[in-house]
Amino acid sequence: MTQFPQLLAPLDLGFTTLKNRVIMGSIHTGLEDRAKDIPRLAEYFAERARGGVALIVTGGYAPNRTGWLLPFGAKLTHRVEARRHRAITKAVHDEGGKIALQILHAGRYSYQPFSVSASSIKAPINPFRPRKLTGRGVRWQIRNFVRCARLAQQANYDGVEIMGGEGYFINQFLCERTNKRTDEWGGTPENRRRMAVEIVRRTRKAVGPNFIIIFRLSMADLVEGGQTWDEIVALAQEVEAAGATIINTDIGWHESRVPTIVTSVPRAAFADITGKLEKHVSIPVAASNRINMPEVAEEILTRGDAQLISMARPMLADPDWVRKAEAGTPDEINTCIACNQACLDHAFVRKHVSCLLNPRAGRETELTLSPTRAAKRVAVVGAGPAGLSAALGLAQRGHSVTLFEADSEIGGQFGIARKIPGKEEFAETIRYYNRQLPLAGVDVRLDSRVTATELVGEYDEVIVATGVTPRVPSIPGIDHPKVLTYPEVVRGGKAVGQSVAVIGAGGIGVDVSEFLTHEHSPTLDLKEWKQEWGVTEPEAAAGALTTPIPEPSPREVYLLQRKSGRIGAGLAKTTGWVHRAALKNKGVQELSGVNYERIDDDGLHITFGAKRERPRTLAVDNVVICAGQESVRDLVDELTVAGVTTHVIGGADVAAELDAKRAIEQGTRLAARI
Repeated sequence: MTQFPQLLAPLDLGFTTLKNRVIMGSIHTGLEDRAKDIPRLAEYFAERARGGVALIVTGGYAPNRTGWLLPFGAKLTHRVEARRHRAITKAVHDEGGKIALQILHAGRYSYQPFSVSASSIKAPINPFRPRKLTGRGVRWQIRNFVRCARLAQQANYDGVEIMGGEGYFINQFLCERTNKRTDEWGGTPENRRRMAVEIVRRTRKAVGPNFIIIFRLSMADLVEGGQTWDEIVALAQEVEAAGATIINTDIGWHESRVPTIVTSVPRAAFADITGKLEKHVSIPVAASNRINMPEVAEEILTRGDAQLISMARPMLADPDWVRKAEAGTPDEINTCIACNQACLDHAFVRKHVSCLLNPRAGRETELTLSPTRAAKRVAVVGAGPAGLSAALGLAQRGHSVTLFEADSEIGGQFGIARKIPGKEEFAETIRYYNRQLPLAGVDVRLDSRVTATELVGEYDEVIVATGVTPRVPSIPGIDHPKVLTYPEVVRGGKAVGQSVAVIGAGGIGVDVSEFLTHEHSPTLDLKEWKQEWGVTEPEAAAGALTTPIPEPSPREVYLLQRKSGRIGAGLAKTTGWVHRAALKNKGVQELSGVNYERIDDDGLHITFGAKRERPRTLAVDNVVICAGQESVRDLVDELTVAGVTTHVIGGADVAAELDAKRAIEQGTRLAARI
């Protein structure tokens, strides 16, 4: 008996069988772009195959140079490249997995001046205007897709995924938004579908019957001028008839103003759309987007909304995801929190992809937690992200670890983050460590504010991960009763009035503003979320878009920063725009270039600019301080003087703009070398 019978059931594709219903979805790691990184990429995939994934889909490979994501990026265009790929396919096959190569033509999303598309319409997220293909050029592109698939077959891949969504090349032909042609490749829905169907048909003819062809189909474009539901259903049926083995769900274009993968999106938010399409085809359909735990996947499969589950980022966070589901221990999964900080945010600035929660992702050959040959007694002081990662890594290697935490629970800043509306997933990380620490044998001591005297002589090495304390700026009246720190408000539950000024517009200030503009009910349900962002049923409108109706804020909020310029400019690329849009929807008043003159019974007195002009009084009930942090390092000097080998990590090392990605990586790397 298994806890997840649908998820772990094999799936017969006719000519081959998938051992369970889990697909590792495509995510471009950057390792695809250079031949020298193939050994790293092979081990990265091999670790996921060992973890039990039935079918892995690679990052995107262009079928020619016009389709590059980036100049000199990943492509598969000749036999020499195909031979190199055999190291990847062998590594996966040796571990009992199957792997498909994704063929991705970027079209007008290609970040280079030689890009091509259905029409010469520039994307709002790209400075380069694509060249409109001639009819002959379209046919040449189709041949290149087919050639790429044949090369993948020669490289011993089990199949290919043809990327037909996310606003990339094929999707650009499918939508009237980007296809203004009047020839055989445009003008009518049938003609706009022609290229996608021809690619599948000719690919099937070239590779034969015993080769997996996945078509990644956009089921909700979430842009104006997107496909209608009738067009989407017709496309699915036509690619099935053309020879597709599986249809994989794709949701939204990169230029869409609706979030689809960030942590504030409810789990399995789009599985119902997959379920609607599944009823119109006879081949397996895979659900995707914000599915991160086995119970969620099992529910989707049990409802009949899909026959497969495609997950990319959850496999970065925990390569043993499937094995833990098989063992009936889902509480041991390092759950993807959809933060995007080390995966997609890296991809968009041309850095190698990894994972905030699992820094080993993409670094399997260099960052190893191998068993130690000389076990040490190690004290870790502070159970925030840095201390937790260090303590667990050290214990897993065989060291004797004691973890001291002054608070009554572990988590540190994650304990605050999980209370922010839309960041409830951060609680999963705390759950993971609460489960893993005792399994690894870590001696966890809560409510323990340990002193240097207690540590000296008891431990071989000490790791100081004591985190940060909120910085209190020097503003006249800062000790006024209406002034609160952000931990007092978010975690401490201090009452806040109907009008609030938030001092400091970094990541914490933005989070606190979102906290203040919600009623703090349980996680936003799917119906409310769709209403907030203007998502409707796909049958109701092209692109599944409607007019957003945000829930009004329960209070008036001012968000202020000293520096001039746009508030939130330093936020991450894939999530920053979502936070800025959410604050705008809630009516948060943003003020930049502010001087804080004083705080008194009348409120917060401010002026603007170097000349301190335009004096203004914000008649607020409360002022919340989010003006940065200071490192807590009380133990460091005493331990150093006493001759104790001491390491400082996380916020105790660098307090500027809390960085969980850096903190967890520091802890993991330290654990690997002690």
